[in-house]
Amino acid sequence: MRKQSALVFVLIALASCKPKEKPADPAKLQAFAADYAAAWSSQNASRVAAHYSALGALSINGGKAIGRAAITADAQNFMSAFPDMVVSLDSLVVTGEHPVFHWTLTGTNTGPGGTGKTVRISGYEVWTLGPDGLITLSDGHFDAAEYQRQLKEGVTSGAAK
Repeated sequence: MRKQSALVFVLIALASCKPKEKPADPAKLQAFAADYAAAWSSQNASRVAAHYSALGALSINGGKAIGRAAITADAQNFMSAFPDMVVSLDSLVVTGEHPVFHWTLTGTNTGPGGTGKTVRISGYEVWTLGPDGLITLSDGHFDAAEYQRQLKEGVTSGAAK
């Protein structure tokens, strides 16, 4: 009877174990990151949202957009504010299961109500990727105070973060 109980325990434990997911191919991940940066630079907000799962989430400094429609709207807000916006891929670092996308946004705030000032701000996004290879969560951060300063005063030598 003890052998059966032990065997049942082992079988239940094995059945409940989640198989370890295979890490993403580094070359494919790098290409995905480069395409993501290009999408942000494209003035086509739906291209940004296409990098997310249908119910994916984009969080930037605590704000959150959930789903492709909301992500498209958030991306469009940046694109409208900065019609000449370029987002460059600075680096992609993979630590554990979460790729970290480091970027720099450069653009002139000439959209509706814009200040006419040029902004150059860097930040990063910690990605959680789904089994489909798309982003399920992007937790993004940048220096909001420096961004606000640049919107008012523009980029100054050595001030870009």
